[in-house]
Amino acid sequence: MKETIPVGDAVRRRIEWLIEKSLLLSAIVGTLIVMLIAVFTFLEGFPFLAKYGITSFITGKVWDPAYGEFGILSMIIGTFYVTIGALIIGVPIAVACAIFLAEMAPQPLARLFRPIIELLAGIPTVVYGFFGLIVIVGFIKSHFDVPGFSILAASIMLAIMILPTVINISEDAIRAVPKQYKEGSLALGATHWQTIRYVILPGARSGLISAIFLGMGRAIGETMAVIMVAGNTALIPTSMLDPVRTLTINIALEMGYAYGDHSSSLFATGIVLFVLIICLNALVTRLKRRVTE
Repeated sequence: MKETIPVGDAVRRRIEWLIEKSLLLSAIVGTLIVMLIAVFTFLEGFPFLAKYGITSFITGKVWDPAYGEFGILSMIIGTFYVTIGALIIGVPIAVACAIFLAEMAPQPLARLFRPIIELLAGIPTVVYGFFGLIVIVGFIKSHFDVPGFSILAASIMLAIMILPTVINISEDAIRAVPKQYKEGSLALGATHWQTIRYVILPGARSGLISAIFLGMGRAIGETMAVIMVAGNTALIPTSMLDPVRTLTINIALEMGYAYGDHSSSLFATGIVLFVLIICLNALVTRLKRRVTE
């Protein structure tokens, strides 16, 4: 006699099959969308790079499309300064906050803080920009006797914006460390802080690295808020108080009226951003492998 499958089990298996195929389809669609964007950007920008020269484009110091000058070195340096500045300011605060929420805060207080932190991720970037324009730029202007639109203003603004990403992932990484590690450390006589420093943080290193690099990716890709506080000057900065233009700002400001080689050069700028993000992801993967080995 053939084994009969209960109706309930058959329905459950059918639902599981549909969910599995739906997830597979979602993954394929997401991958295709990314590939289409990448292919479109490369097709639009690569002919310009072949014509103008990749070296001249990347190392050129002058950006003046009206006179055929397409050098983005100042914007690469500006992107680097702003991003590193945001990480220097934001990452210590974010990791400290994650440690507090995961290890020190009473549960009622932690439940109060988490929604507030998550709310930061939902604030529109233009609102961040207005805040930075009025408060941060105004503060720098009044205390340093400069116009205020600067790398420092953009770095502080981005440091605030990356906090939710770094805090949430760092907290999850800290909570993922097996409790036996903490209990064993405390049993051996270590203090709570010594346990956090020498046991929990090293155990969460892989997740912390991911949090930092995801925050870096957010900082590199941010546009609107940075436009409002950075100054948007395509010159190589010499100090943190100089105005600056990043790669994303350059695309956003000029794509609306660009044509011909000017438009192609902006797509080429997008290619540089793509390569930068790919290298960043490769670096994250390599570091996580070294940490877990």
